[in-house]
Amino acid sequence: MKKVAIYGQSYSISAEKEIQILLDVLQENNIVSFIEKKFYDLLIAGNILDKKYPTFSHFNDLNTSFDTLFTLGGDGTILRAVTYIRDLGIPILGINTGRLGFLATINKKSIRESINLILKGEYSILERTLLEVKTTPKTEELSELNFALNEVTIARKNTTSMIGVKTSLNHEYLTNYWADGLIIATPTGSTGYSLSCNGPVISPDSKNLIITPIAPHNLNARPMVISDDTSIQLTIDSREKDFLISLDSRITTIHKNTAVFIKKATFTVKSIIPNNQSFLRTLRSKLLWGEDTRNETNL
Repeated sequence: MKKVAIYGQSYSISAEKEIQILLDVLQENNIVSFIEKKFYDLLIAGNILDKKYPTFSHFNDLNTSFDTLFTLGGDGTILRAVTYIRDLGIPILGINTGRLGFLATINKKSIRESINLILKGEYSILERTLLEVKTTPKTEELSELNFALNEVTIARKNTTSMIGVKTSLNHEYLTNYWADGLIIATPTGSTGYSLSCNGPVISPDSKNLIITPIAPHNLNARPMVISDDTSIQLTIDSREKDFLISLDSRITTIHKNTAVFIKKATFTVKSIIPNNQSFLRTLRSKLLWGEDTRNETNL
């Protein structure tokens, strides 16, 4: 590891100690660090940094010479960081200074330990599937950032009434979901919004996608797991002229006569998993599995 990028929330400093530890470890190992410009300005304003650092502010400022992108925050921070790396293949390592954190798995108390493991080569790379979205007619807001790591969500707008989401898989009609909306989630997104709507948890290396209705009117409508090579077409029936589509944390308004096409993206996002971390360990920790003392075991 010779050169890295660092990204954090630019609206407040909530992890001053963790930032210092990260920068110290990188400096001790002669690793060049570039900091996202808005985050850098925040650190400067807070007198956090003791020297100047090079910065980046756009996807075009990064390239394949970067070995890692570190994030400081929660899962939302990683979702925003993905818009900077896109298809460059730069691996992400998330330091969790937020709350739950299924993506940002590095505990703030083990930053030095985790980075040292990576420098020793004691880690694995997990390639995470993304979703790609296109619309007919074309939606200008989706012309550049038309991908999502967690999920693509269709939701009602300006109405308390349900919307109908007519859903076809590989050009074959599936059903019309009458609901508050519909979530198409990746394996990574299975622990996000989909989970809160009773969707299943699936391993991040699974070759699947999840269709999860939001508060469906049809009580027999249940989440459905499909192959990730499935093409999905959605059309919307609503009393309002517009509906919302969100790609992770990015939301756009679309006219109800627009057809939405979703499929697996042509690139993946790489996550670095130090050997002191794993998906199953994260599940036990974040979902409190085994907290019932009757399930205790010596692991």
